[in-house]
Amino acid sequence: MHDAERSRTGDLMVAAGAVSALLAVAAGAFGAHALESRIGDAQLRTFETAARYQMYHALALLFAGRFLLRRPTRVLLASCWLFLLGTLLFSGSLYGLALSGAHWLGAVTPAGGLLFILGWLCLGLGALRRVPSSPVAESRRS
Repeated sequence: MHDAERSRTGDLMVAAGAVSALLAVAAGAFGAHALESRIGDAQLRTFETAARYQMYHALALLFAGRFLLRRPTRVLLASCWLFLLGTLLFSGSLYGLALSGAHWLGAVTPAGGLLFILGWLCLGLGALRRVPSSPVAESRRS
């Protein structure tokens, strides 16, 4: 990954994490204030779980995107995409389930959870992986 591409991709992932965190806060407020009297307790708990996991993984995406800027590896890039896609599948399916009652969406949720697990695995591996020094990086240290 070239410096410009790494910077653009890392910045994109940090921005995606920020937007996801914003949406998680908005969803949490919506659930607490607008939905509380409109849906049942079980559906509200499902909605809250979606918002909570979205926030956890928005923060993970912010961290992984920032880490990607410092340590450009494929495994860190994979962790970013896994957190992003995991949020869409996991939280998205739970939001849909809570709001629509479409129980088939519950079958999608574990796929999102698996992507989260793989994202954390990739983040851990990325933290351990060494990035070869470039001549440009070496000259900046001098």
